[in-house]
Amino acid sequence: MKNFTVEEKKKSIVNNYAKIAVSNDDCGCNTSCCGGSINSNDTSVNLGYSQEQLNSIPDISNMGLGCGNPSAIASFQKSENVLDLGSGAGLDCFLASQSVGETGFVIGVDMTREMVQKARKNAKDNKYQNVDFRLGEIENLPVKDNSIDVIISNCVINLSLDKQRVFNEAYRVLKTGGRLAISDVVLTKDIPSDMIDLDSYGSCIAGAVFIDDLKIMLQNSGFKNIKITPKNESREFLKDWSNNIENYIVSSNIEAVK
Repeated sequence: MKNFTVEEKKKSIVNNYAKIAVSNDDCGCNTSCCGGSINSNDTSVNLGYSQEQLNSIPDISNMGLGCGNPSAIASFQKSENVLDLGSGAGLDCFLASQSVGETGFVIGVDMTREMVQKARKNAKDNKYQNVDFRLGEIENLPVKDNSIDVIISNCVINLSLDKQRVFNEAYRVLKTGGRLAISDVVLTKDIPSDMIDLDSYGSCIAGAVFIDDLKIMLQNSGFKNIKITPKNESREFLKDWSNNIENYIVSSNIEAVK
């Protein structure tokens, strides 16, 4: 296995999601668009979204990405401020905006310019008034200290090349008592080196880490009440990502409190 540089890995990740953003096809969380072989609505239902949720948001915001449904564990309350790490075309932000109401506010941060442009257009076209999409890296959040009630994310932190800094930043922007409600993939055993290539860093595979390592990072950032719950049923949709990858990673709910 070649040792790729940080710059090479980051470029692969950005290019992957830029390609998905500008494509008119349905795409999964992998390195290439899947053409018509994957239906984004069906994929999202398999990930844990209800059809009622999907019917309530713009179809174009649902690109069939992710590995779970963070809104199912976020327990949104009216008037809360929500931050989505890696907001894509806006699916989870739009669901959160409905839950927090007009007095709440939702910020989506994404490092892919094309995704931010698509999300902003979706918000404007559908008259969302309480959502703001910002171009930025989740390792350097363009968000004020102590301003967020709940952070959500859907299969994005595994992509980060500096996860400890992501959790440090999450802790910084959360209010005291604020919480994490994250869906992401974690390792169940080491992925063989012959399954790791440059594309795998942009496809929610090569960057996954073990649960114990995630817990240490969260503790180092200061989080309490850490709970990481593997979803064994995710093996079924993980089979579509890459050959045999379901034997090495699993989707999990990641929860913690500041």
